[in-house]
Amino acid sequence: MTISTLSFQNDAVNQMNALEQALSQTQTQLSTGITLQTAADNPVGMTQVNQLNTELSASQQYVTNGNLASSNLTLETQALTSATNILQSASSLVEQANNGSLSATERQDIATQLQQQLQQLVATANSQDSQGNYLFAGYASGTQPFTQNGTSVTYAGANEVNQVQIAPDQSISAGDTGSAVFMNLPAGNGTFTTTAAATNTGTAAVGSSTVTNPSAWSPGTYTIEFTSPTQYQVTNATGATVASGTYAASSNGTFTIGFKGIQLSFSGVPATGDQFTVAAAGTASVFSTLASAIDTLNSTQLSSAQITTQLNTISEQLTGALNNFNLVQASVGGRINAVSAAQSSAQSQQTDYQTAISQLADTNYAAATTQLSTEELALQAAQASYASMEGLSLFKYVS
Repeated sequence: MTISTLSFQNDAVNQMNALEQALSQTQTQLSTGITLQTAADNPVGMTQVNQLNTELSASQQYVTNGNLASSNLTLETQALTSATNILQSASSLVEQANNGSLSATERQDIATQLQQQLQQLVATANSQDSQGNYLFAGYASGTQPFTQNGTSVTYAGANEVNQVQIAPDQSISAGDTGSAVFMNLPAGNGTFTTTAAATNTGTAAVGSSTVTNPSAWSPGTYTIEFTSPTQYQVTNATGATVASGTYAASSNGTFTIGFKGIQLSFSGVPATGDQFTVAAAGTASVFSTLASAIDTLNSTQLSSAQITTQLNTISEQLTGALNNFNLVQASVGGRINAVSAAQSSAQSQQTDYQTAISQLADTNYAAATTQLSTEELALQAAQASYASMEGLSLFKYVS
């Protein structure tokens, strides 16, 4: 009888403790709004919630990454717009200077303006964000990328850029290197360059130059020599003749010579023995192109025809630089759009994650309130039953 009584008391106390614990857990769920307090509440559900929280955190980080990348790319767009405006102005000045009627003083005045624009372009290429990071220094963002010494500009930035992850399987370049934007640009018309010999005595100058048949073009160095008032000869680097023929100026004083799939337009009258060199295009920076324009306009040694030839080549290179700016701007715009699309997708996913987490972990207030009332009644009943049973004589007197 003693064992049965003790067993009853223990069972009753354990039952009330369990009811009190359940009641406390329900009260906690109602006060915090969270059903899953520990893994013991629902091991499978807690595992799912933890996984969803991990994916939600990663998605939020992608959005943060995208915001930073988009901000930098927007600043780059603004810098490229400024650089484009500067270069368009410089190109107009070069066209203005390419006039044989200008005096040496007038050309030097234009050179002074170009010098100022060179300085402005270097300053733009050294643009920074609000944290002092250089936009065009690549991943060496703490290093000033461009240094100017007279008309010479050097690049000290990196040749690679940071990649920013904006989605689980998508990364973008957060900027562009100064070497790609300003430095390593094709010289001349992008395929070849043309220069006039310093010993030329005629008035002939090279104007536009084009590739008429890319498959026939063979990169190399060629010399065009005018062998008589009506004859020309083209030789390669070994001195072998690759083309020859006659030329005759049109009514406006121009003529063309073509060979190896290219064509050059000339103006003026060449003297016998005058030479022009055609060479495969290397690379030139936008800064060296402006510096070349400045040096050409300040020169007192070049003839009018030589100045014209050089300024025409410079104009082609400035056009190429402007085209490169446009290509980079288009690329930047595409990356900004990619960030926007990725963020829209991420935000939609975050809503799905949060909904799933809520369904697994959040308290159903209606159900929990009903459960709380039920648990309170059950506990009260258990306590009353225990008190009633404890008052029986059997419980008072048994040992």
